[in-house]
Amino acid sequence: MKITGVKGMNDLLPAEVGRWQQMEATARELFGLYGYREVRTPVVEHHALFARGVGTDTDIVQKEMYAFEDKGEELLCLRPEGTAGVVRAFIEHGLHVEGPQKLYYLGPMFRRERPQKGRYRQFHQIGVEAFGTAEPAIDVEQIAMLDDYLARLGVKAALKLNSVGDAACRPAYLADLRAWLGERRAELCDDCNGRIERNPLRVLDCKVPTCQPVLARAPRLLERLCPACDAHHRAVTAGLDALGVAYAVDGRLVRGLDYYIRTAYEFSSDALGAQSAVAGGGRYDPLVETLGGPPTPGIGFALGQERLALILAAAGGPAPVRRPEVFFVSADEAGAREALVRAAELRRAGVACDLDARGGKLARQFKQAERVGARWAVVLGAAELASGQAKLKDLATREETPVALSALAARFAPAAR
Repeated sequence: MKITGVKGMNDLLPAEVGRWQQMEATARELFGLYGYREVRTPVVEHHALFARGVGTDTDIVQKEMYAFEDKGEELLCLRPEGTAGVVRAFIEHGLHVEGPQKLYYLGPMFRRERPQKGRYRQFHQIGVEAFGTAEPAIDVEQIAMLDDYLARLGVKAALKLNSVGDAACRPAYLADLRAWLGERRAELCDDCNGRIERNPLRVLDCKVPTCQPVLARAPRLLERLCPACDAHHRAVTAGLDALGVAYAVDGRLVRGLDYYIRTAYEFSSDALGAQSAVAGGGRYDPLVETLGGPPTPGIGFALGQERLALILAAAGGPAPVRRPEVFFVSADEAGAREALVRAAELRRAGVACDLDARGGKLARQFKQAERVGARWAVVLGAAELASGQAKLKDLATREETPVALSALAARFAPAAR
């Protein structure tokens, strides 16, 4: 019986993985410039981490997590998002004693939901978290870094910004919003009605067209912020203005998880048709303490690599692939043995090269050289070894020139160009 992959958990093949490497290399380079260091956490965590951190009333915990009992009868789960695990590691290893921390991560997440384009059961995120800084300057820096990241990839995305208040101003607003929505249940979809009691902020984020006119009239938290939240929000917008980062304030923008306060933001793109989120984040000052750590402010963002890869593909052009510069073509057994030696020599010099270990007809080896995208072919055989001269063929122009075997590394090594 043929065994196929699990639905919603996809293979990444060589033809497309170049875009992923591009995303990840750009993240590592840029985030490092901003002082962020990489952290790697397990894909399996205790179920309680997300039940407490993400919230038991969220769809993630109630419907989407892959939860299971292991042989020790512990309730575990595959991580559905990255922040809670990074916070757990931050607390467990006492990183708070070292002062403010800037961390980033890359890796797979898991949610059991209906697979759709750009949204799968195993999906991948690149995210950052900053701990220990309550000042709005870190909000500004992080948003600007994400804006810079997308620009470096050539992705055009619009930034929406909001404040979701805090414990001082949000409870009274939520009570009023819940009452306002309750009076309009008949005009809202079933999902909205289900969220009115347990998470009314999420109702504002509903994408159902029939709900849009209703929600456009809903009261705005942005207009009812306490003085501290209002000052924080104004400082963030002033900082973005100073850096020249374009944004639009959107009073309906919320974050779907319980731990967010104050700054909430999202970058969206219409490159795939309807405008959709590429990346989003916000401030989560209560989360570290909620998960058992000392009171520690935090802010972070995450971006979905699957959707970002689709946007990069839609922009046109093939995925970046490193092609071999030199392909060794062996004319006989002596040439095949020498090709292994010369290939090792070039690789030590930093030159990407390849060969067909099967040997065989020259025509087939040249076809293989073209298939892998090599720039040059070096033909080796007993005659070339005897003369000390190899045939060097330009696979683009078909021109052949002799090259001394002793000069191969110097001919192709980066330092020689």
